[in-house]
Amino acid sequence: MVHIPSLFDVGSVTHIGRVRTRNEDSCLVRTDVGLWAVADGMGGHEAGDLASRIVVESLDAIGAPASAVDLLAQCEERLFSANQQILALSRALDGATVGTTAAVLLVRDGYYACIWAGDSRVYRINHGSISQVSHDHSELEELIAGGSISREEVKDWPNSAITRAVGVAADPEFEVVTGPVEPEDIFVICSDGLTRHLQDEEILQHVATRRAQAACDDMLALALDRGGFDNVTIVIVRLLTLRSSEPTRSPLDPEPQP
Repeated sequence: MVHIPSLFDVGSVTHIGRVRTRNEDSCLVRTDVGLWAVADGMGGHEAGDLASRIVVESLDAIGAPASAVDLLAQCEERLFSANQQILALSRALDGATVGTTAAVLLVRDGYYACIWAGDSRVYRINHGSISQVSHDHSELEELIAGGSISREEVKDWPNSAITRAVGVAADPEFEVVTGPVEPEDIFVICSDGLTRHLQDEEILQHVATRRAQAACDDMLALALDRGGFDNVTIVIVRLLTLRSSEPTRSPLDPEPQP
């Protein structure tokens, strides 16, 4: 498959917030290969900032992919490598719990892939509506799925522990969602420092009406205005054009036989 590059409007921002003493979030913008990521070090644990940095540095080592399937394979390989590095860091800290969320967006050859662990999110804005591509790996989401609490009650619920993360188990669990993209699709990757202060519809309103960097800056300012209780990290990716002479086929499908 011949890769014809897409054009993107991309913005990013990360901020310590108004309460925390250090920023344990990290983000990565690799528009050259079609990869963007947010990692949120586990708050309250030692070296969360190191854990999130290990994830983005490992992903940043990805070379030029030959295809979409190669990009996804490299991404998964680098995430598993980061997991091993964080486990080694934990051992060096006498077994201290160290970990990080990871939310990664890949866009190539007319398709996207979202791979994640934890509660950092990936949203997609398409034809004027917003949807959450990822779903939170958290105790709260498990309670909602099990019917113990309704989504309407979530606002009054205390902070929820995450149930998956990078660096806490020898065999990490990542979830992957893929699908086709369209010109003018917008993706928002963010840590929970944003979503604890802004509702989905507010994210939609900001992102749909502004360039990517301006939307990042405006949403950060609003989160800080509302208390900035956590680190805030946002990456916005707007697909401006999409051209491909290839037939419509998921890049994750097996290559056709000659």
